[in-house]
Amino acid sequence: MSVNVVVVDDDPGFRRIAGALLTARGLRVVAESPDGASAIAAVREHRPDGVLLDLHLPDDDGLSVARALSREGRPLRIVLTSTDASTWSDEELASAGILRFVAKDRLFDTDLNALFSPTA
Repeated sequence: MSVNVVVVDDDPGFRRIAGALLTARGLRVVAESPDGASAIAAVREHRPDGVLLDLHLPDDDGLSVARALSREGRPLRIVLTSTDASTWSDEELASAGILRFVAKDRLFDTDLNALFSPTA
């Protein structure tokens, strides 16, 4: 079974790199979004297993987008990412519907399959 992911970041270069990384790990990128509004639309349309979500977006922040996605009422594994260090506790992230924060420079060292797999 293929694990489907939506990549959300306002930087097209990062979306391309993240997409290639996810694909190389055996995950399937079903959509890319440059902002929060299109991310919510992409999740509604493609119904992915997970979302790789940037913290800083042009129209909203990743925490607000995660909260909106969580209110959609379907299981979704959201991984928040940023060049900034996380200042949130696991409880704060979980309350926004976020599974985990991974700094962008740590994505290559992270077991993305385990994070996005619905059975993990």
